[in-house]
Amino acid sequence: MKAFMDKDFLLATDTAKELYRDFAENAPILDYHCHINPQEIAEDRQFDNIFQVWLGGDHYKWRQMRTNGVPEEYITGDKPDREKFQKWAETMPKLIGNPLYHWSHLELRKYFGYQGYLNGDTAQEVWDLCNAKLKEPSMSVRNLIKASNVTLICTTDDPIDTLEWHRKIAEDESFDVQVLPAWRPDKVTNIDKPTFVPYIRQLSERSGIEVKDFGSLKAALQNRLDFFQSMGCIVTDHALRYVMYAPAAEAEVDAIVKRAFAGETIGEEEAAKYRTAEMLFLAREYNRRNMVFQIHFGCIRDNNADMFGKLGADTGFDAIDNHAPADQMAGFLNTLSATDEIPKTILYSLNPNDNATINTLIGCFCKAPVLNRVTQGSAWWFNDHKQGMIEQMTSYANLSALGNFNGMLTDSRSFLSYTRHDYFRRILCNLIGGWVENGEYPYDRKALQEIVKGICYNNAARFFDFALKQY
Repeated sequence: MKAFMDKDFLLATDTAKELYRDFAENAPILDYHCHINPQEIAEDRQFDNIFQVWLGGDHYKWRQMRTNGVPEEYITGDKPDREKFQKWAETMPKLIGNPLYHWSHLELRKYFGYQGYLNGDTAQEVWDLCNAKLKEPSMSVRNLIKASNVTLICTTDDPIDTLEWHRKIAEDESFDVQVLPAWRPDKVTNIDKPTFVPYIRQLSERSGIEVKDFGSLKAALQNRLDFFQSMGCIVTDHALRYVMYAPAAEAEVDAIVKRAFAGETIGEEEAAKYRTAEMLFLAREYNRRNMVFQIHFGCIRDNNADMFGKLGADTGFDAIDNHAPADQMAGFLNTLSATDEIPKTILYSLNPNDNATINTLIGCFCKAPVLNRVTQGSAWWFNDHKQGMIEQMTSYANLSALGNFNGMLTDSRSFLSYTRHDYFRRILCNLIGGWVENGEYPYDRKALQEIVKGICYNNAARFFDFALKQY
């Protein structure tokens, strides 16, 4: 029996161990999509206790605590931090096979030096150890980032954001990790929601352009894109239920926008026409500006209406959707392809059944000189576990070119989540190492080095055109 999470954790063969030790273990981290708060980086926040780092905003953990019967008062309620931590510790032993069990212990080992395992009995020991460690200067946000070997971070930012914290970070010469904004215009897309018109009024104010129709809305978005690019923004991201394709004439879309501004209800068909036109416009802008177009789809959000009303979005009540029509995504990309205006695009589906669909679709829109113009992103959210990663990379390998894969991101709100890259790299090396040992790929050390280093770091640095040295 192997020891729990030893140095060869998840590495089953000699080749896997060699690939990991020689090429993956010490690779830097390029975190091109996350949800961390740039203000905490600018202010170099020091956390008071492990609850703040682990449970303060982590809906992954909240979800599992609810599954384990923990009352909401110990999750998002007003119980003391120590008591909430105890409930999480008591939940941990039930999470056999869940990535949270591995992630949590990887973080305890890397950042706190704790070699045991967390449960209700060890909770006080872990609480005391972590809280003492968190008081050290080395545990400030910036030092955690540096200690994790991170070279660049892209946060997630609304078009009306002032990006003041990004500016402060950029102007601080004492911190050399790039922290760039990423454009996330979801609130512009949701024309059928009651928040749309109030948000567009804010967009008008921020851009200095009165938005009264579709033309002026596009002008306001161009204005904000100019600003974001001036702040170093290269990456965009959209959260959609699925990629819609319902083409309509400009005049019809303009009329839909005006009806929304007049307070009229926008139906599903009209919303689809507006979203199609808005997304096509933005995609063309991204192509013109050499920005990367990320699309996250396949999620049904805010399913528990009662809890959503109490807690709001991103609190652990989302699920996998099973409706992502491939013909609509193909139509959307085909319209852009007809005028050679497809930007560099990364597709992520929350439904693992979409892996093969994505990996066959991306092959339809490859065009030199852009390598991997349309590609699949890493296993996302509910797929971000051992089996999900294996299935995503295997599908990518079977139907596309795994050697060009852009690799891992954290998609997290925690500054301790960089261990997820180590988790991914071990799974990657074990997968490739197994193919080599099984005679499915030669032991070509030069080629294997290029593949592993590429997926760990170099491919993303090249794909996004970040000013970073290759590893």
